[in-house]
Amino acid sequence: MRAQGGGEGVVVNHRAASSRPGGTVGAEIEQTARPPTGRTDNDVNEAFYLPDPADPQRFLSTELTRGPWSPDAQHAGPPSALLGHAIERCEPRPGFQVGRVAVEILGPVPLTPLTAQARLVRPGRSVELIEATLSTDRGPVMRATAWRFKLADPELEIPEHLLPTGARPGPDQTPDPEPFPSTQPVGFHTGIEYRYVTGSFREPGPAVCWIRLKYPIVAGTTPSPLERTLAAADSGNGISAVLDWDRYLFINTDLTVSLHRQPAGEWVCLDAVTHPQPHGIGLAESALFDEKGPLGRSTQTLFLGPR
Repeated sequence: MRAQGGGEGVVVNHRAASSRPGGTVGAEIEQTARPPTGRTDNDVNEAFYLPDPADPQRFLSTELTRGPWSPDAQHAGPPSALLGHAIERCEPRPGFQVGRVAVEILGPVPLTPLTAQARLVRPGRSVELIEATLSTDRGPVMRATAWRFKLADPELEIPEHLLPTGARPGPDQTPDPEPFPSTQPVGFHTGIEYRYVTGSFREPGPAVCWIRLKYPIVAGTTPSPLERTLAAADSGNGISAVLDWDRYLFINTDLTVSLHRQPAGEWVCLDAVTHPQPHGIGLAESALFDEKGPLGRSTQTLFLGPR
């Protein structure tokens, strides 16, 4: 994948690429957000996105958004979280909470400025549907819909034995993290902290992994529980990869996250498994947890192919 060209607020540097998991060998174009007025170069990698002071819907993408498939394209976790950022600010209502977000990835998301827009398309007394879009100057690159639910007040009397239970060993009970296999000095892998309970980046198959954001999604804000979950959930196909990174592509075209409660704390756990098929379509699914127990589930539909 290649970025869709430079634009305002983007510095384009040409340099030689090196082989890496999810990458290619050859010439590459590195695009980095130029800090907006009032910021310095040191601010650029202190968040995944920098808000544009001139436009509240526009965000400059930093190198922390870079993904594993191309040096010019973002990991889908940060822009999914940016969609969540916009969704939660769309006509917010006290006593309501997002219960499901479905993200459609329309193509590679370049490391260029993004415009995030959200609108209420189906208002309601108990449930509402919100639609959000991320766009570059050339058009939409991601879309999302989200269902927002009215919370029960008072809470429903549900027998305790019917409530979701179960836990995974916490992040403080895991081995020291191994380095992410990438030659890129900065990217999504340097913007998060990850702790494997089972599996690893070098061990194909199902995995249980805790993920924590090291930086805010948007500079000057604190990541919300929804933002943290969306950013982490898109790693399900990566942590549970069963195909050789050097021989195959397994790129998700979507991300659907359903939450029966919001996560508490900074860590989100994925108990992930990937199901490939010879005809080239796969599925990655993850059970989601925090340190208190189950949160919900996420799925990703995968395009499988040779490199």
